[in-house]
Amino acid sequence: MPRSKVPANWAGLSDEELLKLRLSDLPLRIEDTILERITQLRAELDARGLTVPIHFYISNEWFTPDGTVSMAVPFYLTHPRLERLERAQMLQVEGGDHDWAMRILRHEAGHVVDNAYRLRRRPRRREVFGPSALPYPEFYDPKPYSKSFVQHIDPWYAQAHPDEDFAETFAVWLTPESDWRARYAGWAALSKLEYMDALMGRLRSKDPSVVSTEEVEPLRSLRHTLAHHYRRKRRHQGVDHPEFYDRDLRRLFSDAPEYAQNITAAQFLGRIRQPARRLVASWTGIYQYTIDRVLEAMIRRCQELKLRLAVPVEQAVHEFAVLLTVQTMNYLHSGRHRVAM
Repeated sequence: MPRSKVPANWAGLSDEELLKLRLSDLPLRIEDTILERITQLRAELDARGLTVPIHFYISNEWFTPDGTVSMAVPFYLTHPRLERLERAQMLQVEGGDHDWAMRILRHEAGHVVDNAYRLRRRPRRREVFGPSALPYPEFYDPKPYSKSFVQHIDPWYAQAHPDEDFAETFAVWLTPESDWRARYAGWAALSKLEYMDALMGRLRSKDPSVVSTEEVEPLRSLRHTLAHHYRRKRRHQGVDHPEFYDRDLRRLFSDAPEYAQNITAAQFLGRIRQPARRLVASWTGIYQYTIDRVLEAMIRRCQELKLRLAVPVEQAVHEFAVLLTVQTMNYLHSGRHRVAM
């Protein structure tokens, strides 16, 4: 199918107009914005003596195709206009700042190294991290206080699957000046890092067994529109029917007559929505979009109950952040938290 005509000034289009374009028609290049971060990753791998020739290409999200040395980077990081659209649609840009992008790149590099040297076939690798053959769960139930896993992309992603545990451990090991021996002293995860250190030492300057640069879902093959892409993405990261207890809301808000002149709970939550969402995201590592859906449902419930602020503002701000965190964690532990694939 031939590429559709995209106006030369496409970056100046409104969000509404931009959403009508197909991903495959976007004239994007990795070299435009993310090359500096890729160059840094390659320098870090070179410093460790790892000679994996990673092939980077543009797709709709971060991922590493199995059995290849390819790494997909999301299209929105290749142009500032698309970063703005991503933020407008999803409330945040995954990998949008330098440090965040480097954390993800190091993690994905762990998958590439795993592929390149067929490490998952090694009995000791399976013993340390678990078998790669385990199916990826649609949902997972993290253990927040576990010291058996490193913490890198977010506090619990290593718990999602043995391959993610490997990639997260690799990323911590690769990070310059991470001082992982001190950071994880006394943790069971330290033995994984020590194994990783020894394993990577044996691979130093060794040519990889796998060199396939196959591209899965490259941008040129994605014929759907940006609007379709974001509808599907929000559905994947969203909340269908969040549950919470009215009594929790009533600790801060009330429908009693004596509070009739106070600001409504919905108005109050609307005012603190953005900082509360960011704070809980920093505490839990969950996508801001998902947290916002929980928060939105709580606002609707406050409207249904006709609640108004019943405690001092400063107290309400602090206690609501705790309440939102608890409800988010309840959502996690209910088994409905999707793994970010």
